[in-house]
Amino acid sequence: MNPAPTLDRTFAALADPTRRAIIARLALGDASVTELAAPFEMSLPAISRHLKVLERAGLITRHRDAKRRPCSLRAEALDDVTRWAEHTRRAWEARLDRLADYLATDKDDDDDDK
Repeated sequence: MNPAPTLDRTFAALADPTRRAIIARLALGDASVTELAAPFEMSLPAISRHLKVLERAGLITRHRDAKRRPCSLRAEALDDVTRWAEHTRRAWEARLDRLADYLATDKDDDDDDK
């Protein structure tokens, strides 16, 4: 399975600051659309559109709870982002280590020439 489409959807969803704020709020626990909309100066339909983007990216779920339809964070959906970030961090650290080794070797060569 190629995780790139999922990762692309996740990054696209997280690119918006409103959606990141919604994710941060849901990290504290489930919330209704009204509760999620409270800190923002936008309409409920606008918040619902943000929630649809997050839902399509697999970052949240919505379920029925009596009369409410609370949203929940799917923290495991961030696993692909974590794996990608860790892989990228390790690759850059390895490159920087090689550069440091090269620069140290080059400096030693310059010192020997004096």
